[in-house]
Order: sequence, then C-alpha cells, then structure tokens
Amino acid sequence: MTDARDADGNLLPDEQRLTSFGRFLRRTSMDELPELLNVLKGDMSLVGPRPLLMQYLDRYTSEQMRRHEVKPGITGWAQINGRNALSWEDKFALDVWYIDHLSLWLDLRIILLTIWKVLRREGISQAGFATMPEFMGTESIPDIS
Repeated sequence: MTDARDADGNLLPDEQRLTSFGRFLRRTSMDELPELLNVLKGDMSLVGPRPLLMQYLDRYTSEQMRRHEVKPGITGWAQINGRNALSWEDKFALDVWYIDHLSLWLDLRIILLTIWKVLRREGISQAGFATMPEFMGTESIPDIS
C-alpha cells in the first residue's frame, strides 16, 4: 500500500492506497504467508479467529470478546464461510461458534476448505473495500445457529 493521504493528512481508504502488486497479493492470498512465522514462533495457530486491529478491543461486546479464548489463526471458520464478504456481526458469531465446537476434525476441515476457497478466490473483499470496512462496534449479535 501507498501512504497516500487526503487534504487533512488522513490516510486514504485501503482500496485507494492498494497498488497493483498489492492487489495481486490479496487476490492470491499470498499476503498471508508472513504469518507462518508467527505460527512457528507460537504466537498464532494455523486455525483460529483471524487477528484484528488492537483499536477494536474496546468495541467488542462480551460475546465477541470470546474470540480471544484461543490463539488467533491464519484461517478460521469465518474465512471458509464468507471471509471478508461477511458482516462484522456474522464474522464474530462464526468465530464464537468455532470456539464452542473446537476439535481436530474441525481444524482439518477448515484447512482443506481454506485451500479450496483460496483457489476459487472467494470472499476476498467487500464491495468498495480492499478487505473490509473498519469495525465500529455493534449492539447485538445475531443468532446464526
């Protein structure tokens, strides 16, 4: 991404700052490869809720905060069920569902489906965004059970 800013000095939206090389990395999900180092260090897992920005922490509901009960992962239940095309609320609900149903079998299923999703390039971004709009908080979590 570039460091392009508006007249007030604020960074432009990701979509406007993303270079063609950056778009290629996002499309192919190769931008995730450096996270393998975090897995090797033990800071992350292959499967788990995706890490988010620290500035979001005080915006979580108590239910959404449950996503921190496990290590963050490179891929997760929300990634194979819509990725960035999901709303924030749906993404958090899927993260919590994963924590409630954690198993080796589920992790293996997520890894295999992730490979399929990456090859099909599904759910990479929401319309008008390089990935997703900023999470601003939510009032309630919909029940997607």
